[in-house]
Amino acid sequence: MIVDRQDTEKPLGSERVWRLLLELRRAVRTLSAAPGSFGLGLDAGQPAVLSADDPAAFIAVSADGFWTAKVPMSETAAELLDLYLSVALACRSRPLTVAHLGQSLDGRIATANGASCPINGPENLTHLHRMRALCDAIMVGAGTVECDDPQLTTRRVGGPHPVRVVLDPRRRLAAGYGLFQDRTAPTLLVCDEALADRPGPGHAGVIGIPRDGDRLDLPEIVRRLHERGLFGIFIEGGGLTVSAFLQADLLDRLQIAVAPLIIGSGRLGVTLPAIEDLSQGLRPRHRRYAMGEDVLFDCRLRS
Repeated sequence: MIVDRQDTEKPLGSERVWRLLLELRRAVRTLSAAPGSFGLGLDAGQPAVLSADDPAAFIAVSADGFWTAKVPMSETAAELLDLYLSVALACRSRPLTVAHLGQSLDGRIATANGASCPINGPENLTHLHRMRALCDAIMVGAGTVECDDPQLTTRRVGGPHPVRVVLDPRRRLAAGYGLFQDRTAPTLLVCDEALADRPGPGHAGVIGIPRDGDRLDLPEIVRRLHERGLFGIFIEGGGLTVSAFLQADLLDRLQIAVAPLIIGSGRLGVTLPAIEDLSQGLRPRHRRYAMGEDVLFDCRLRS
């Protein structure tokens, strides 16, 4: 075991912590259950998951997910651990579903015709790519594909590409969108089971899901993804898709990035059934993170 103590005398920076998080993600995905207490550090000079009392461990993590730094750490590195540690730990015994929306001060995620770039700044875009790298699957609705033709890859950070999942119940999307044509990452189209008998668009696979009233059975979608070993699910939009999963109580966390922008009209972010009293609203535990000019509200909907 090799530990560069001269290097650890300097505050542990965000780049090193990001490498440790990626190694944790890789290691946890090979296990049948989330590890108990453990350490993150160097083994033979490479990022590794170690025992909590190993002298090479820079960071000790308890069985309930709280962490303690054993060496000096920068403020930005500490924020990375607070924000991403539970995502890196997603596995069969500890599945995690997180949704994200970027919106204006007045709660709009796009103009009326769907224009949404850029509402948030580059720091939040980097955050999205980090979430993609740590999760197993990234999910969007058909409307997001129509408006943005997104790649849904991790171009801004180091780390693996997630499986791309597109919810298209009526199969209205044409095959020409980029994520159906490139082979950068596996792509799945989720649709009404009555329409699942024909091949997917481009290189995409198809998952048929039964309907639950006027929408697809959302718990069944999550179950099918878990069956494929996709236990860290990141729902990146749009507003209707995120709202549907929130209403169905399928989210463990909801992240909303608010930009200092007033649009005044356009598409709303979260939309839920009407309530009569504010006591019926959701007031989740949360932390706020500054991301450039934006503020990210990371809401914990479950313990």
